[in-house]
Amino acid sequence: MDWEVVAHGFGLAEAPTIGVDGSLLFSDVLGGGVYRLDAAGMLSTVVPKRRGVGGIAVHADGGVVCSGRDLIHVRAGHEQRTLAHIDGVAGWNDLCTDAMGRIYAGALRFAVFDPDAEVVPGELWRIDVDAESVIMFADVAHANGVACTADGGTIYLSDTRRQRIVVFDVARHTRHDLEVAHLGHPDGMALDEQGALWVALVSGGIARFTPAGEVDRRIETPSTFTTSLCFDGRDLYVTTGGHAEHTELRGCVLRTTVDVAGAPVAPARV
Repeated sequence: MDWEVVAHGFGLAEAPTIGVDGSLLFSDVLGGGVYRLDAAGMLSTVVPKRRGVGGIAVHADGGVVCSGRDLIHVRAGHEQRTLAHIDGVAGWNDLCTDAMGRIYAGALRFAVFDPDAEVVPGELWRIDVDAESVIMFADVAHANGVACTADGGTIYLSDTRRQRIVVFDVARHTRHDLEVAHLGHPDGMALDEQGALWVALVSGGIARFTPAGEVDRRIETPSTFTTSLCFDGRDLYVTTGGHAEHTELRGCVLRTTVDVAGAPVAPARV
């Protein structure tokens, strides 16, 4: 498999998302900022300096939704409104949207980058189009990648520290946890057009899960620290963290082409 480095030199690249113009959006969790990479390979800043952005979504009214201390909607680089603020939440991590434009976002209840912090489980929240915030489920030690099926029936969530993927049945309001410790620590995720789930494994590359929860493919990446991924048709973009040996792989964005396209992603309408 051929990989291309399309951007590099970031602290912790995360949250790859395809913009309405086909450009790639992504964040630098540690260094701060949300960035846009256009088709010509030109890099620009969309949201300056903002740290802790683990999730990004395109908004139907223009601009982007991004996580951090609160969930916010940013337009024109400076016009900003808060979509969700919950007391006791240390920060919001990854997020996704459903076909109605509602937002699903993982809440962190402790400082995940502090090795001495006491682990306090968080939740997955849904932010409705009227901006009401609802807990979908709790008991998530480290909420990370999240994805919603096209019919809205199933939500997937990475619980990174517990090395499991939560599979939540929306209609039945039930969940089961898919243990993935033998694969690694799950992080960002995306669905493909066949309903399979692609998961970035922090130190294990990428795994593809069938709707039945079976791994039918493993992909190695050039970086030893894989954080997230997204599709642009059959192009697969992968973000990474630090890499000691090769400077061009430090906090980079990789691109390759696979044999299946990604599932459609709806814009946020909150």
